[in-house]
Amino acid sequence: MSAPTAPHPAPSTSSAPSAHRGTGRSRALDWRVRFALLSVVWGFSFLFIKVGTGAFAPFHVALGRVFFGALALLAVLLVRREPLPRSRRTWGHLTVAALLLNTGPFALFAYAEQSITSTLAGICNATSPLWGMALSLVALSEDRPTRRRFAGLGLGFLGVLTVLGAWQGFTGVDARGTALALLASLCYPVGWIYVRRTLAGAAGSPVAMTGAQLIVATGQLAVVSALFTSTPASFPLWPTLAVVTLGALGTGMTLQLQYGLVAEMGPTTAQMVTYFIPVIATAAGVLVLGEQLHWNTPVGALIVLAGAALTQSRPRPRKTA
Repeated sequence: MSAPTAPHPAPSTSSAPSAHRGTGRSRALDWRVRFALLSVVWGFSFLFIKVGTGAFAPFHVALGRVFFGALALLAVLLVRREPLPRSRRTWGHLTVAALLLNTGPFALFAYAEQSITSTLAGICNATSPLWGMALSLVALSEDRPTRRRFAGLGLGFLGVLTVLGAWQGFTGVDARGTALALLASLCYPVGWIYVRRTLAGAAGSPVAMTGAQLIVATGQLAVVSALFTSTPASFPLWPTLAVVTLGALGTGMTLQLQYGLVAEMGPTTAQMVTYFIPVIATAAGVLVLGEQLHWNTPVGALIVLAGAALTQSRPRPRKTA
């Protein structure tokens, strides 16, 4: 996913290394192994969503995702003996963060994959850094517009048009599903901007904050599911396992890997996982689900990733004599 479910500043910030307390066991694995594992699990998340929506309503897929993700992180907190946040103000901000970073995008992606492929959903997810850069130029004073960033935004937009086959009049592309996936990707940077403005200095480890956020998201989706969907009549094996895996691994335990990578290798290296997610999602959709792949999809995806990388890059400082 667009790497974002934790309520502290995104892992690309300097505060994330504090989250690595008590993770000596994960350090036993080489960082390259953890990086690859993180890329694969997040890349396969779109396949799990697709399989889950084959048997369950989209709201139920999103609910199972946050529920099992919360259970995974609560188990970590129990082992560490770390408490959840206690401040009412923090819980209030977490309610908004959960809506923007979990409840909204998770439900939107699930609805989107009822009519689009998991491959397309994964590529739409890769536009999140582009949305984030466009929004941060307006909302965050520390992010100044540069030619490099504007070029990245333009290149990324060109990549989206290539993926969708704009020269063919978007023939064969489900407009509603694609719009929902792009809207889900937009939710992430909106949520992160809110988090940076409200929760950057909140007390508690990122794992504790994320666990609390997923608890709130579980409550939100439980209410929405009760109001707008009926209880599942059955729980088929593979869709159920897909939802459990999506939550416990794709939403819960992968955050442990991500925080560890930030602490050990730095935010720049850890952030690169974002660019592998659509590659894995495309391979999984084609090889496992048999989804069709036209030339413009991988080409457009590469252009999107190039644009996203350009918006995130920084010019090298000039050497002084």
